[in-house]
Amino acid sequence: MDIESFRAELETRLIIEKEYIIQELFSIEDYQEKLELLGKFNEKYKELIKRLANEFRLDLNEPFQAEDPSNCENLSYNQIILGKTMAVYDKLADELFEKITSKN
Repeated sequence: MDIESFRAELETRLIIEKEYIIQELFSIEDYQEKLELLGKFNEKYKELIKRLANEFRLDLNEPFQAEDPSNCENLSYNQIILGKTMAVYDKLADELFEKITSKN
């Protein structure tokens, strides 16, 4: 499985989810409820990983098959995917947080 293709698809879908949440943000007045949207975004991230794994016909609990078996640390696909996509998630979550906390 191509982890980079998985990461790119996940990033595209997370950007879309972030935009939906930003639209939802405009209808919420309570600051605490707005902050709870970050938790919703986190759940979307987890759901998208599972959904994409299903689309890629990938068992997240299965050991990752590295190109160089001597360099394999017995990590699962889930661990590898989280490692490769966390920076994308962090960037988008930070952007969402900025939007939530901005005065506009």
